[in-house]
Amino acid sequence: MNRWQLAQAARTIHGGGVIAYPTEAVFGLGCDPLNPDAVQNLLTLKQRPMNKGLILIAADIAQLTPFIAPLTPEAKTQLAHTWPGPHTWLLPARANTPRWIRGQHDTIAVRVTAHPVAAALCRAAGHALVSTSANPAGKTPAIDTLRVRRYFPNALDGILHGALGTETGPTPIRDLATKKLIRPAGS
Repeated sequence: MNRWQLAQAARTIHGGGVIAYPTEAVFGLGCDPLNPDAVQNLLTLKQRPMNKGLILIAADIAQLTPFIAPLTPEAKTQLAHTWPGPHTWLLPARANTPRWIRGQHDTIAVRVTAHPVAAALCRAAGHALVSTSANPAGKTPAIDTLRVRRYFPNALDGILHGALGTETGPTPIRDLATKKLIRPAGS
C-alpha cells in the first residue's frame, strides 16, 4: 500500500463508496458510517439486515467518541489494556448514533485496530469506518483479494491491498458492561 492508494481509498469513502481492505484476520468491507446510502449499499452487498448493527473500527479512541457514550475511568482503563488490538467491544451508544450503525441495540460494536493498513485508512479518512467481513451472509469471509472479487464482481468502489494480520478469524466481541463474550475469537 502506498500513499496514493491510501488517499484514493479515503476519497472513495468520502464520496460515499464501499471498499474492501485487509484487517486483523480477513478482508473487511468499509464505508463512512455517517453516510446512510453508503451503509445501505454495504448492507445490500452483505445481504445483512440493518437491525443486526455493524462494527466500527478506528485508529484511536477519539475517532469513536462521536458514537459512544462517555466512558468511566474504569472502562477507559479496561479498553486501554486491549486497544489498539484485535478486540471488539460493545459499548453504550450515544443517543444520536444512527440506527443504521447500532441496529436494534443501545450499544455499538467498536474496535481500535492495530492493523497497519486498516488504521492508516481510518487516519486518511479522518474518522471511524464501518468494518464488516468481506463476504455475503452465510459465506466464508474473504482472506484475499481474489475471493473479494469473486464475491463482489464489479460491485465495490475499490479494494485497498495489503497483508492480513495474524489473527485466525474475526475478532472476539465482548460486552463491556457485563463482560460477557458475545462472539469468541475466530468465529
